Amino acid sequence: MFTFKDYYNNKVKLSFLNQPFSNDPRHVWVICKYRDKWLLTKHKERGLEFPGGKVEIGETAEQAAEREVMEETGGTIKDLYYIGQYYVYGKREHVAKNVYFAIVDSLLPQKDYYETEGPKLLNAMPPNIKQSKAFSFIMKDDVLYRCIERINVTL
Repeated sequence: MFTFKDYYNNKVKLSFLNQPFSNDPRHVWVICKYRDKWLLTKHKERGLEFPGGKVEIGETAEQAAEREVMEETGGTIKDLYYIGQYYVYGKREHVAKNVYFAIVDSLLPQKDYYETEGPKLLNAMPPNIKQSKAFSFIMKDDVLYRCIERINVTL
């Protein structure tokens, strides 16, 4: 288990065990690859980030992951892998979020990408994400780096 502070100085715990903080997480985050490139989306306010969001009523976390990738990038998932779960001890609320890794099969153009500007492909993750204003706060803590390390070791 890893413990650190996020961009807003909230305490965060990350674990690669099976749902250590909640059996019913209400949020998901999906680290995606499409044709050997990182597939992100550009949130209209926050900047570049991997797709994710809330789990809707009657939906599993896996179903939410697939829906969020489709809504925010037009991506259809070929393979979805559970990576871990993190817990944010926020000032207003506490959030348990499942992290997945997805291999995206295709990108389908969407009429609406909801709160995002659609898919953005990167050949590599830049080393200066924490300092770059182009990236969302979600990309600026140890969750991203630890999860990518885990993906590289296990998949």
